[in-house]
Order: sequence, then C-alpha cells, then structure tokens
Amino acid sequence: MGFWDKLMKIDRRIIFLFVIVAVTLPLFLNISQKTTISYEVRRGFDELARLQPGARVLIPCDYDPPSAPELQPMAITAIRYCLDHDLKMIIMGLWPQGPQQANAALESVLGEVPGETIIWKGKTLTYGRDWVNLGFQAGNELVIQRMGSSIPAAFPRDFRGTPIAELPLMQGMQNFNNIDFVINVSAGYPGIVEWVQFGVDRFGVQLLGGTTAVQAPLAYPYFESGQLRGILGGLKGASEFEELAGTLGKATKFMLSQSFAHIIVILFIIVGNVAYFAGGRRKQT
Repeated sequence: MGFWDKLMKIDRRIIFLFVIVAVTLPLFLNISQKTTISYEVRRGFDELARLQPGARVLIPCDYDPPSAPELQPMAITAIRYCLDHDLKMIIMGLWPQGPQQANAALESVLGEVPGETIIWKGKTLTYGRDWVNLGFQAGNELVIQRMGSSIPAAFPRDFRGTPIAELPLMQGMQNFNNIDFVINVSAGYPGIVEWVQFGVDRFGVQLLGGTTAVQAPLAYPYFESGQLRGILGGLKGASEFEELAGTLGKATKFMLSQSFAHIIVILFIIVGNVAYFAGGRRKQT
C-alpha cells in the first residue's frame, strides 16, 4: 500500500485526537485573536450604552444548562456591565432553569454566592435594591402579555417568596413603561421571537436579543425590520459582546478553541482531497 493510500485510510480516531487537542490546548495558552465586531452586535451594545445610571434593565434568561456554553457568557457580560454602570437588574425566566442560570452568572461575576448585601469593586450592592430575581413563571408568551399590563400580577413574589411590593427596586413598577431596556438570552421557545411579538410589537419594549448560533437566523428578520435593537448570535456574538464591554471572558477563550478546531478540520479536508486525487492519478498511470 502506497503513501497516499495509507493517508486516505487514516484511522478516524487519530482525527478525533487532533480535534480534541486543538480544542483543549488554546484554553491553557495565553494568546489572543482579533475579534471583528459585527453591525448587529455593535448596534445593540450602543443602545445599551445609552442607558443612564439607575435605569432598569430586564434580563429574561430563557435557556438551560445544555445551551449554557454559548449563552452563559452573554448573561455574565450583561450582568457585569449592569453592575459596572449602576444599572438596576430585574432577572426572570420563562424557562424553569433560567433563573438558576442567572444566579450562576451572578456568582461568576461577584466571585461568591450573592446574598442580601455584598461589597464588589468598592460598591455596596443590596438584593432588592440593585437587583432582583423574579424567578420562573409558567405560561410562555402569555406571561409577557400579562407583564405588559401588570408586572406585579405576573410576578407577585420573587424567587425567594418575598412579595415584590417589599422590594425597593420593584416599588412603583407597573408594566413595561417602567422598564428601560430588555436583554433576552434565549435558546428557543419561548425566547426572542415571543419577546418581539408580544413585548416589542404590543408594548414598545427596547430589546437586545442573545441566542444560540442555530436560532440566530430566526432573529435576523426582526433586526432588519428594526424590531430588535441588536443580536448576539452564538459564541461569536458573545465574544463580540465581551470585547465591546471590555471584559474578555469564556466566550473569547472558547472562540480561540473553535478557531483552532476549524483549522484542523480544514487541514484534514485538504489532505484528504490531495490524497484522493494523488492516489487516483497514480492508479491511472
């Protein structure tokens, strides 16, 4: 068997090994790659950057652990940005695991499990005043519709069971008129599409959507129509969001691994094609 024939019959496990090394090695290397910022991410970030300190930002986390590798970096960056710029966060979820994912993102940012009061970067942050977690509410898009009329009716208590009327941040909170911006991080249904249809179209919500790479194409028509202020699409969108926020995190690191893996795959495709044509020509001669 000739060299090209052996190359064409290479054990697939060797290819898998190369891919594993390509994905894992960059996580331990102190190298960086240039991040090109897309228009839809830039525009969404610019809308967020216009908010003044004290503005209320609603963050619906509509995803679960399987989607977290792509979406958790978006939630972490959004939470860190809000805390850095004194924006008040109202967290909720239309997915059962969403509020728990948000709490995990808070822990990643603050470095500890957030309690009633915490000191962070010289700031005293208090639950109920600087952020609240309303928890999960069943009902999908009907919850959004109800929030447009009355947020206290849709979420009478937070995830701890505290009546929201007792939370300083929620006092005077009636409906979407009291929300300055919405950052929806979602993996499917309910998610960006439902927030556009029932939040943006009916109640004029200002919406930035973050979603998985698979779901992102469904959101682009709403961005082109002006209904979405911006789109964070998959891990690439998350890394761009980190770049603009000035807080490089897991998405940026994972993008480096993804780039290395793509290079390995492309090289094997090239080698496979060269081996095929070279071997074919040799047999014909």
